[in-house]
Amino acid sequence: MNDHSAPKTYIPKKWGLAGLQGISDATLEMHFGLYEGYVKNANLLNERLAEIRGRGTASGADPTYADLVRGLGFEYNGMRLHELYFDNMTRNAGSIGSGRLSNALGAAYGGFEQWKSDFVAVGGMRGVGWAIAYFDTTNGEITNHWINDHENGHIAGSIPIVVLDIWEHAFIKDYKPAEKGKYIEAFFANIDWKACEARLP
Repeated sequence: MNDHSAPKTYIPKKWGLAGLQGISDATLEMHFGLYEGYVKNANLLNERLAEIRGRGTASGADPTYADLVRGLGFEYNGMRLHELYFDNMTRNAGSIGSGRLSNALGAAYGGFEQWKSDFVAVGGMRGVGWAIAYFDTTNGEITNHWINDHENGHIAGSIPIVVLDIWEHAFIKDYKPAEKGKYIEAFFANIDWKACEARLP
């Protein structure tokens, strides 16, 4: 196996988020464990793909290879989306205030409250998935989107700025499925706006 085929091993990140408003420590602990599962599976899939590539036997006609490649997209994005989600929360949340992100949201939606109302509406849609505010690097605009599976529906050429997990594991210990709106408001009470703003290019 040549040096280029050795896969990178990802190490699970850690967050000190105990004591969030409206999102219990029990939920966080369960959620961290699920995230670590994505990291583990991404590493395992990368290792198996590296073995196939190292043997020079990678083939799109091989169902095993194809399943591994498709599976990696799900596991890898599951890892990265959870990192973005946990990274954009803090125990010491404040208001968005003024600045580049506030200006960008205002330019796109007419003001912060208008953007928030739309983002909450996206998050309140039926089903499980992700609500994500993306910055389009082509036109410089922010738009809100719904993502179903981790690997499907992302906006090409865009950067996730605000990332909200809407899968039921993110709130089911704290809220009933019909109370998803309460979870979304709890998320807003814990957003690290500085972290979100730092994602802008």
